[in-house]
Amino acid sequence: MTSFADLTTIGVGGHIARFIEPTSRVGVIEAVEDADSKGLPLCVIGGGSNLLVADGPFNGVVVRDARRQITVPDEAAPVENGERIVHVNAEAGCNWDDFVAFTVELGLEGVEGLSGIPGTVGASVVQNIGAYGQEVAGAVESVEAWDRRDKRTLNIAAADMGFGYRMSALKTSMYQAPAVPAGEFFPTPRYVVLSVTFALRHSATGTVGYGQLAKALGVEVCDRMETAAIRNAVLKVRAAKGMLEDAARYLQPAMAGTKRDVNVRIALEAQRRQLAAGADTPVVRDPDRHSCGSFFMNPVLPADAADRLPQDAPRFPATLPDGTAGVKTSAAWLIDHAGFHKGFKVDESSPAGLSTLHALALTNRGDAAASDIAALAHAVQDGVEAAFGVRLVPEPVVVGMDLR
Repeated sequence: MTSFADLTTIGVGGHIARFIEPTSRVGVIEAVEDADSKGLPLCVIGGGSNLLVADGPFNGVVVRDARRQITVPDEAAPVENGERIVHVNAEAGCNWDDFVAFTVELGLEGVEGLSGIPGTVGASVVQNIGAYGQEVAGAVESVEAWDRRDKRTLNIAAADMGFGYRMSALKTSMYQAPAVPAGEFFPTPRYVVLSVTFALRHSATGTVGYGQLAKALGVEVCDRMETAAIRNAVLKVRAAKGMLEDAARYLQPAMAGTKRDVNVRIALEAQRRQLAAGADTPVVRDPDRHSCGSFFMNPVLPADAADRLPQDAPRFPATLPDGTAGVKTSAAWLIDHAGFHKGFKVDESSPAGLSTLHALALTNRGDAAASDIAALAHAVQDGVEAAFGVRLVPEPVVVGMDLR
């Protein structure tokens, strides 16, 4: 029997009553409709990188889209004396990094800074993934989705997606307040992504939009570099922080075929080199990669609340959910300065701990249960709130537990 521990990057979660992998667009819609018509709990899962599920059995239906095709409706050749926008369509089940690698190889600019983010194309727009100066919102043209309430397909323009910091109209439909699930649509949004059309630019170079990345490349922010060089630098920076998934997960039966074989081989070889393992050595388990990535969202605060933070706390202009001006600070900074340093555990015997490379990642150090991850999350949340008056909100979708 398949469990969430088999399907998620953090490797925890209970057994699943029914697991379905539709291989057609109609099959995805029918699987969702069948679960909804029977009133069964429904979880549409992508790469399992942004999901933390309780240890008990999930007495519902888990749907994982097995469609992974990428198509280019436009002619990809550049035109003379001008820019060329190229539209690329990807089915929701396509591995996100497979998609990024495809676009870079095709000579397209727009998502190279999002290299190495675990998950799928469908999940990318729900979460509005972002890193190193890019967000997926900046590359999306439209999203094809199934509306579970009105029982119809929609083509949602990017302008109507409600994109914000780690937010979209799709994700909003799941919550009545931060970390508080909505009654009707949770843990799957009202709108189930079927495919995404991206508008990318035909260019072999991209803009280096983040200081840490510029340093790694030896250039200045806003300089232009080959997109392949940007992608490689992003992968190296993410690996150094433990923010790549464990490539060996794709050797397991539950994950087989969900990422292109050539890209699995490349990722495995890079992981071997990082862990200083020989070419003939089986890839060893890297606990720092067994996480949900960044576990807490960077808080966006009203100006008066930000003023109460220590003077050296990071501050960036941001927009509050009501559209007014606010200040974004760093969750990692708050965690570290509240005394929760890299490698922290609730107690030494705990199989869950903060990454030894990045304080923002909660990791499964061995045979952790979801309850161990939850205990660590609560300890960090309580400590940060006591120190700074800020309650951290989890970034992953949390099912069967309360991490408010």
